Amino acid sequence: MNLYLVGYRCCGKTSLGKALADRLKWAFVDTDRQVQENTGMDISRIVEREGWQGFRLRERRVIERLAQFDQQVVATGGGAVLDRRNVAAMRSSGKVVWLKASAEVIVRRMNADPDTAAMRPALTGLDIRSEIITTLEQRRPLYNAAAHWELDTDNTGVDSLCRQLLKYLEGH
Repeated sequence: MNLYLVGYRCCGKTSLGKALADRLKWAFVDTDRQVQENTGMDISRIVEREGWQGFRLRERRVIERLAQFDQQVVATGGGAVLDRRNVAAMRSSGKVVWLKASAEVIVRRMNADPDTAAMRPALTGLDIRSEIITTLEQRRPLYNAAAHWELDTDNTGVDSLCRQLLKYLEGH
C-alpha cells in the first residue's frame, strides 16, 4: 500500500509527506520532482514548451509507475486529480488523503516560498488570490472524489498531522 497526498499548491503535501515517510520508514516521492528529474527541466520550462497538457501527460506516467510499487508516501502535484487515470491508479494502489488549506493560507505560503515561480507557474491569467479561489472551487469536487480521507492543514503543524495520519492508517 502507498499513501498519496493530494491537494492544492502549498497545502503541505511535501512537508507532511517527508515527515510521514520518515516515521513510517517508507520512501518519499514527489511527483513534480520526478517529472523534473525525468526531463531535466523545471515545471515552468515544461509548461512553456509543452503546455499544461504536456506536463500532465508526464505526471500521469510518473503516477502510473509509482502505483506499481509499495510503501511510498507520494506528494502529488496540485492538478493530479484532473486526470481520472491518476485517481484510479492512486486509489487502486493505496490510500488518498486530501490536504486542505484555505486560499488565504495558500497565498501566504506561496509568497513565503522562494521556489514558487519555477515550481508553480500560473494556471490562469488572474491575480494569485483570484486564481487560487477559482481553481480551488473547480478542483474541490475532484479532490473530494479522489480522497479516502481529508485533513485541514491551515492551523495544524506537521507533527500533529503525522499523528492523525498514522492513527488513520492503523485503522485502515
